[in-house]
Order: sequence, then C-alpha cells, then structure tokens
Amino acid sequence: MSSILIKKATLVNEGSQQIKDVLISNGIIERIEKDIQPSPGCREINAEGIYLLPGVIDDQVHFREPGLTHKATIATESRAGVAGGTTSFMEMPNTNPPALTQEILEMKYDVAAATSVANYSFFMGVANNNADEVLRTNDKKKDICGVKIFMGSSTGDMLVDNYLTLSKIFSESELLISTHCEDENIINANKLKYATADNASFHPLIRDVEGCFESSFAAIQLAKKYNSRLHILHISTAKELQLFSNMLPLSDKRITSEVCVHHLHFTSDDYPKYGNLIKCNPAIKAPENKAALWEALLDDRLDIIATDHAPHTWEEKQQTYQKAPSGVPLIQHSLLLMLQYVKEGRISIEKVVEKMSHAPAICFQIANRGYIREGYCADLVLVDMNASTTVTKENILYKCGWSPFEGHQFPASIRYTLVNGEIAYENGAVNASVRGQRLKFNR
Repeated sequence: MSSILIKKATLVNEGSQQIKDVLISNGIIERIEKDIQPSPGCREINAEGIYLLPGVIDDQVHFREPGLTHKATIATESRAGVAGGTTSFMEMPNTNPPALTQEILEMKYDVAAATSVANYSFFMGVANNNADEVLRTNDKKKDICGVKIFMGSSTGDMLVDNYLTLSKIFSESELLISTHCEDENIINANKLKYATADNASFHPLIRDVEGCFESSFAAIQLAKKYNSRLHILHISTAKELQLFSNMLPLSDKRITSEVCVHHLHFTSDDYPKYGNLIKCNPAIKAPENKAALWEALLDDRLDIIATDHAPHTWEEKQQTYQKAPSGVPLIQHSLLLMLQYVKEGRISIEKVVEKMSHAPAICFQIANRGYIREGYCADLVLVDMNASTTVTKENILYKCGWSPFEGHQFPASIRYTLVNGEIAYENGAVNASVRGQRLKFNR
C-alpha cells in the first residue's frame, strides 16, 4: 500500500481546527504535523483551503442483502456511502432471510468482505424465539456492533413483543442493545382510526408521538432494571427527549440516543410535496418536533447523527400510501446535508464531526477509528466548503436510482474519501476495487 501525504489541510478534530499535514502509511495515520516532506513514491494531495474530517460512521443502515437485492446491495450502497464521506457503516438485520442466526450473520460479513468499499459491521437480530441464539454473540462482542430489537414492526417481520424474550436479552446481553421504538398496540389502534388514509400525510397520525414515547419509555425501563447498555435509534419526537440526559459524558452513559438526518430536515409540512418518498418509520412529524430535536442535538441529549438509509425502488414508492413501503435512501447526502446546516449557522462543523464520527466511535467502542489521530486507521474525508454539489439522477449512486434531494444544490462538495488509507472516492468517481475492513470493538 502506497503512502499518501495530505498537505495544508484544515483538520477538524476533537473540537478544534488546525492546519496540518497528515502522512498516511500502510493504511494508518503515521504523522500529523506541519511541513512534512514527502518521501519518494508518496502521493501528495494539496488540501490548502480544504477541510479534513474523520470519515463518517453511520450506525444505522439497511443495505438489503441478502434477499432484497432488487432494492440495494452491500456493494452499491457502500459506494454511495463513500461518495458521501461515510467510511464505516453498521447494517440492520431485517433482510431476507433476517440475521437471526450466527450463520446468517456471518454470511453477511462474508459478502461485505468481498464487495464493500466501506468498513462494516452487522447487527444480530432478535425475534420472539431466538434469545439463546442472540446471546451467543456475547462471545463475539469484540467483533459485532450490537443486537437489534424491533420493539415496533417496520420493514420486515421482526417485531419482538414477548416480554420474557425482552427481559432475557436486556438482562443477559453483554453487547449494546439497539432498539426501534414504536408501540404496536397504539399503531394498530390508529390504523383502525384512520382506516381510509389515502396519502402519506396520515403517516405521523398513525405512527404517532405517543407510540414512539411509550415504546422508548418501556425500553428505558428495561435497561434501567437490568443496567443494560441501550441505544435508541431514530428519535423523532419532542416528547421522547425528556427520557434522555446530558449530565454525563457520552463514554459514561448507559442509555444513548440517535437522531437521523431526515428528522432534522423534513417535517409533516413536506408530505404534500414528497408524499411516499419521505414515508419512513418512525414517521417524520410536525414541525415542533424538528425544532426540539435540533435543540437536543446541540445540548447533547441526542448523541449521534445517522441516516437509517433504507432504499426501495421507485416503483414501490409510487404505490398507494397503504402499500408503499417505508424508508428513504440518504447515505450519499447525509454529510452534505449537515454541512449545509453548518453554512446556514445552525451547527458548527466541529459539532457535526463530533456527532457523525467521534460519538459513534465512543458509543460503540470502535477500535482505532472515528478520529484523526496518529496510529488510527486512515478513514478520512476531504470537504470543500467553497464548492457546491447538485444532486442529479446521473450522480445518484443508490441502486434504487432516486433521492428526495434530487435537484437540490448543497453548498459543499466531497473531494476525497479515504478508507484505511486508500482513496475510495476522488472528485466524483468511486474506486470500486477498494475493500473496507470488519470493524473491531474495544469491549
């Protein structure tokens, strides 16, 4: 592996900005200082005026493999990810078949090793009847990101509503437990109430605030009872925010939370324009929820920014509201969207790096990633804040071929993405020969 020297970059790392050179050798950040001289054969990248960020770590994606590969594959979506500055992802178990056994879980790792441009990890899935199988992951806690419980049904059939199963997992799992929290009884009652719903504007009324709150509250009660390590995904309501604290540093929290870019960007006012294209679970809700999410993100009640990248085909999304599946493809544009909010003054670039790179590394105890540090893996992204990126059908890399941001111009541009010291994306082109690595965890 050749050496790369990044010259005069503005490093955004650990809450500060510094202009430094970064020397990368054998996939590792070897030196960070001023005026490093290149050695023979070293590739030099002039990054003057360019921001150098740690690569984004997305803790929640759905890449649809195995079984749903007409929507996406690990290969296609990891390429879209690196084009957007994401260097590592953690993928969910609701595939076909779902990752409910150790054998299926390891099969997904084999596919990623052969095809993924980005680094990868996969959640072990929980069902009502596989608790003993899930707990076998206790012996693999250095190699698997966590276990996933759907406490509300979403895409796929993985609802876990057996209290004995939940108690066994929460009391005995040594891994981080991530949850999708929506109360199924509340949702089903709302479905009867809105039985004639014929457009996506009904979605936040059916999958409503109370459904999210009651489920998140139940998960937290279980976690507190057993002192479990709980991470609640895609918080979407103002009411849920009372369940989280900013009184402890992230490394000391036993209960953490995630917010997704679409809940920070869209509101229920956007359904007339986008319809089923922004139908997702949990639903995008009324504007006061978005405002509260931003406040909680900035004061650290919300810990991580992710995507819940969940592609479906255009044809699937064009069905009636009742039939159209839930999920939005987002991973290629998540960092660009947050950099747009940097330009608008809503959030600092240091805070974006904290929530998209540092915090996932801390939360999941990822080994040697998430920071620009000597000795760490060279997962990096170079961003030009003085350029722009217009989303077009031609440059969308998702297999589904569409994005709710098509036609939108972001006021920033991803110039380079490096994965383990290899250039995976350069000025509009993905190097599909790059292979990511399996994430390791300090547990």
